Amino acid sequence: MQTLRVELGERAYPIHIGAGLLADARLLTPHLAQPRVAVVTNTTVAPLYLARLSDALHAQGVELISIVLEDGERYKDWATLNRIYDALLERRCDRKTTLIALGGGVVGDLAGFAAATYMRGIPFIQVPTTLLAQVDSSIGGKTGINHPLGKNMIGAFYQPRVVLADTAVLKTLPPRELSAGLAEVIKHGLIRDQAFVAWLEQNLEKLLACDEPALAHAVRRCCEIKAAVVAEDERETGVRALLNFGHTFGHAIESGLGYGEWLHGEAVAAGMAMAAELSRRLGLIAPADVERINALLRRANLPVAQPGIAPARLLELMAVDKKTEGGRLRFVLLERIGAASMRDGVPGDLLQQVLAPRTG
Repeated sequence: MQTLRVELGERAYPIHIGAGLLADARLLTPHLAQPRVAVVTNTTVAPLYLARLSDALHAQGVELISIVLEDGERYKDWATLNRIYDALLERRCDRKTTLIALGGGVVGDLAGFAAATYMRGIPFIQVPTTLLAQVDSSIGGKTGINHPLGKNMIGAFYQPRVVLADTAVLKTLPPRELSAGLAEVIKHGLIRDQAFVAWLEQNLEKLLACDEPALAHAVRRCCEIKAAVVAEDERETGVRALLNFGHTFGHAIESGLGYGEWLHGEAVAAGMAMAAELSRRLGLIAPADVERINALLRRANLPVAQPGIAPARLLELMAVDKKTEGGRLRFVLLERIGAASMRDGVPGDLLQQVLAPRTG
């Protein structure tokens, strides 16, 4: 097991990374306010891992309530959030009941937002079961739900007490889900670590084959990058916005297609390809850099072009992006592979060229 810390003063917390950790409840019990928890999971994850976590907690004398939700991005909404509240209220959960998110990014975002708002805040733990959640969404305290007009537009910053990333569970991920997680892995390298991008180019097939040492290294490096950024800028007033590389385009693609049509990582991959192309058109990076990025994404079985949504519709959806200020679109762009910056004032003609559908 490897352990990192997200340094946030009195709200600092550990990230435990390793194979087989799900069965060791002793990693969780020190962070419980009382021996009673509510586990939020979904219909896909529950048959695989709920019993394993439940048995481990019961062995430590912890009472467990399970809340099983439907699986899918389209359920990341008010109705599903209310199902969590209903279960907590029906079981008379109090302010010392810890909410545990067992699942991917949707489960983590929903459970985290529920924890942030139920009785004005109860303890929260992340147990991510997808690659995307282990390297990105479980860390940093972003929680929330989608709105029909925009993704993740309703939510709160609310940090977990601990993150438990069991890399062994990644072996049960469908190939499409694994590839979607690799989009976020690649993103971390593109914005912060050129050497990690080179490592990914050399080891991508190992990651696709769920090689445990390769997965452990990738998860740890992404967690190191994100933990450092979150510690510097918890509430995304500055450098943390760089973690949204590809997301302005990607969120618009998700909304435009309908939530769940493309996986989040797939939309982010296309968004990163578009952001790289915009960076090239602005003279920030070379055509060879764009080709290198697209080649890596394709090897990960990810799209590098938007799926044919009209540019006017994408612009409409991008206008509600959280990075927009004063009506001006702001983009995370690459200065080079391994370094990103925030830019606004992008010429409209260049943006239109990037938004135009193309094969990829």
